[in-house]
Amino acid sequence: MPLTLNSDSERDALIEAARLMLVSARTAPKSGGKDDVRTALVTGLEKDRLAEEMEVIGRERGSDGFMRDARNVRDSEAVVLIGVNGLKKFGLNCGACGFGSCEEFARAVEKGERGLDYRGPTCIFKALDLGIALGSAVKTASILNVDNRIMYRIGTAALRLGYFGEADVNVVMGIPLSAKGKNIYFDR
Repeated sequence: MPLTLNSDSERDALIEAARLMLVSARTAPKSGGKDDVRTALVTGLEKDRLAEEMEVIGRERGSDGFMRDARNVRDSEAVVLIGVNGLKKFGLNCGACGFGSCEEFARAVEKGERGLDYRGPTCIFKALDLGIALGSAVKTASILNVDNRIMYRIGTAALRLGYFGEADVNVVMGIPLSAKGKNIYFDR
């Protein structure tokens, strides 16, 4: 029987766990059954490129948080990205987005407003879908004993790098994954 070192087996297990997290995010309930959630798995050189972009943003903004989170990404084996197209109106005229109707929301979206990190406005139901998908993914990681943490700064860098291509994703969160003797995300 060939010898498999712990690090090789653990790396393979983390990648498999990440794939299962993608399935959990995909199958999570969505408002009205309309799936506007997008997922991606980032490893290797692209993961390092993500960390580099986080450092660039950190230097631009003088943000220790971006620098700290970039170190976490470098020390992780993989990153799961989960985003949503929150620019679509849901059609309830609930006003949670800050507009009086979904039509007013749609007109605001057409203006193409952009904040520091994300485009908006975002429909509250799409934001809820993102939150449920994130919760489902980290639940899967927890069941598999994979250390993880949801980080918005990762999503900011992923959007700047165009990791979702032409997909109309306006909000992204990242979940780095690790299996070390101590959770690297716990006492940062």
